[in-house]
Amino acid sequence: MSGAAGGSGGSSCLGAAAAASCSSAGSPYATAAGGGAGVAGRLPVRVLEHIFSYLDLSDLMRCAFVCWQWNNTLADENSEVWRSLCNRTLSDEALRSDILCNLATYKGKLRAYQHALSSHDCSRNVYVKKNGFTLHRNPIAQSTDGARGKIGFSEGRHAWEIWWEGPLGTVAVIGIATKRAVMQCQGYVALLGSDDQSWGWNLVDNNLLHNGEVNGNFPQCNNAPKYQIGERIRVILDMDDKTLAFERGFEFLGVAFRGLPKACLFPAVSAVYGNTEVTMVYLGKPLDG
Repeated sequence: MSGAAGGSGGSSCLGAAAAASCSSAGSPYATAAGGGAGVAGRLPVRVLEHIFSYLDLSDLMRCAFVCWQWNNTLADENSEVWRSLCNRTLSDEALRSDILCNLATYKGKLRAYQHALSSHDCSRNVYVKKNGFTLHRNPIAQSTDGARGKIGFSEGRHAWEIWWEGPLGTVAVIGIATKRAVMQCQGYVALLGSDDQSWGWNLVDNNLLHNGEVNGNFPQCNNAPKYQIGERIRVILDMDDKTLAFERGFEFLGVAFRGLPKACLFPAVSAVYGNTEVTMVYLGKPLDG
């Protein structure tokens, strides 16, 4: 099975993704700021944390490149800096419910929010609830409606979990899509996988879909169990190996798609049932083990 590490697992297609992780693997600050010379580089950690706790995410991203000490201070993902920003950014429902229960750090929770389903890149018949993570589909007849995540990926390994909190209806698909994939269509259909711009797993029929065709059953086993409402499915996108895989519980279900294109791919869902809800939480880089 695969767990999830705190890092973002590779570069994303949107510039905002850089703000999700202020720690830098390289040392550009050492050259730009003399490795922390000056008064700012000698401030006590508690003083720095107090100052940083008033800044927003974009400012913290810049601070991480000022000097080694500032970068090191921001590397603690459970520091007062990230706790303060988390409390200011995320809703009370998201922080107090079990939505983010599989994320151990404040910075990880902020990263998940930044990668959540987009309220601006979705069908007009759905909206993201105030918790910032749950998609609600309005009861519109003869329509299939989808949404993409805020950030797509062109390299690295990424994991997120997704679950239905209402009836699935006749079609309920999870997977990935490019920016060109449509997010709404007439009728009740498997929207993800209906063209060459998306790849999906229909949880109702347990089949894989791409380019308008069924690519076989999934999981590939006899009498595969049907999806149960509230069950968290972990999606694992490996842009280095160009594969998409799934887990259920602690069981690795296998690789669903291989040979993915070298493109920017977004987490995506599509639903048909009125008033059903779907929640997605980005976990970070998956860990093998």
